[in-house]
Amino acid sequence: MGAGAPEALARRAARIVASPAKRALDTTLSGVGLLVSAPLWALVAMAVKLEDGGPVFFGQARVGLGGRRFRALKFRSMIPAAGAAGDQRQAVAGDPRVTRIGRVLRATAMDELPQLWSIFRGDMSFVGPRPLSPREIEVHGSGRPIEEEPGFAVRCLVRPGLTGVAQIYAARSLPRRCKFRYDRLYIWRQSLWLDLRLIVLSFWISASGAWEHRGRAQSAPADRQEAGTRHSHDR
Repeated sequence: MGAGAPEALARRAARIVASPAKRALDTTLSGVGLLVSAPLWALVAMAVKLEDGGPVFFGQARVGLGGRRFRALKFRSMIPAAGAAGDQRQAVAGDPRVTRIGRVLRATAMDELPQLWSIFRGDMSFVGPRPLSPREIEVHGSGRPIEEEPGFAVRCLVRPGLTGVAQIYAARSLPRRCKFRYDRLYIWRQSLWLDLRLIVLSFWISASGAWEHRGRAQSAPADRQEAGTRHSHDR
């Protein structure tokens, strides 16, 4: 990486954060989404409540722009005890903590609907790095808190997103440090057209109920594309 690459990446991130077009897209889509999905909220809330009588929503701190923490809400997809103090484990495929209705919600991403409010108020964007929990521990990773993983600080240069390059293309089993390379790639390549493409693709995955099985790319392609992008910025 050239000496100017970190500065160039930071400038790219600053332009993304300040982009009025990106913010307009976020507020418009999230506002419309909140209105259109309102009837669905009632049905999901009823299903979650009827399964085990626990709370409908799950609220937890997430790391946002500049490392600032914000509270994100999701429809609860796990047993009520999941996410309690001391349990910051990343969810894995076939996680026994996930409820029956939770499996449907996760496959279709309907558990993420309340995050439309986080987008509308500006804590998140529609497209960006996945919002992670502070001090989260990767189950099959290094055992270090997520903040100590290489590449974490870079992804905090932009708002976290409901969807993104890593969310769509990185396999669930891929280590976080590898997924962070997808986040860096997004910062290098971000455009309104790319955001729209990722949003449309996300809707298709939701309609297919395939979120639990997505991840058609591996880290190597991301490494090659990022290297090419860095090279173009270094010249």
